[in-house]
Amino acid sequence: MTTARTLTVPAPAPEVAMNYFGAELAFEVDPDDLVRDLEAGHTDGYVVVETRAEEAFKAARIPGAINLPYKDMTAETTARLDKRLVYICYCESINCNAATKGALKLAELGFQVKRLSGGITSWIAAGYPVDGPGRTAAIRCAC
Repeated sequence: MTTARTLTVPAPAPEVAMNYFGAELAFEVDPDDLVRDLEAGHTDGYVVVETRAEEAFKAARIPGAINLPYKDMTAETTARLDKRLVYICYCESINCNAATKGALKLAELGFQVKRLSGGITSWIAAGYPVDGPGRTAAIRCAC
């Protein structure tokens, strides 16, 4: 009897899976959850942060997002941010790590952070609202 390739490495014990997936959810936000919150006006407690360059932000951005390119994040450029809030970082897609770099820098500066799964590419593919002309333009990394 041949073992299925998908089961070559056994699944973890339920307790291990709980810890792993619980941690994953602590670090990431689903675009559907975010759009539902935005549409319902549930915007207290977090800020959506575009971590790519300014030109990317101008082309297409999640409504209400602020632009803070990860390359520009310092104690000085983040001094106006409220450390009581959670900062949800996003970038172009899973092929871009600007959101990860931004979340890391913000965490190093003492901020609570999460990352938006899939970036703005997934956001647009799902048909969610976008500010800027980028809905029809090619979305690029622009890190």
